[in-house]
Amino acid sequence: MHTTIRPMSAGDSDAVLAIYGQGIATGHATFQAHVPSWADWDRGHLGRCRLVAQTGPTISGFAALSALSARPVYAGVTEVSVYVAQAARGRGLGRALLQALIAASEEGGIWTLQAGVFPENTASLALHAACGFREVGRRERLGRMRHGPLAGRWRDVILMERRSLVAGQD
Repeated sequence: MHTTIRPMSAGDSDAVLAIYGQGIATGHATFQAHVPSWADWDRGHLGRCRLVAQTGPTISGFAALSALSARPVYAGVTEVSVYVAQAARGRGLGRALLQALIAASEEGGIWTLQAGVFPENTASLALHAACGFREVGRRERLGRMRHGPLAGRWRDVILMERRSLVAGQD
């Protein structure tokens, strides 16, 4: 079945939160321990550059951006979130979403995309590297997990970055 990448709408909220919950459950996607309300999720992400992967009537993944700072100098620096439904993993949807998000971000004047990835999440590390992100550092013992297979343990986070080839170059 064909998958379409399209802008996220408010009507996608239940599917987006369900997919986010699947990511939380792995214990390797986020420090977040519980699925937030849609209002909280919405507040935490930019209103633009929100995408979903839709396969038939089913939302099978999403990508969105979060601001890293409220300071005006960092207006073009954002953090990437890419999540794919468990049943749809391994089909290239993550790559399609991330590539579309990169294009949308550049059209929107964003010059730096960052991703924080747990070292154990090798699929996410490989995805970001394949889409032009490079490792720029390791944040050691950044936070203690409250859920998942590594609950109670301090976790490192690999910081990856992609600089735009078109935005922010003047």
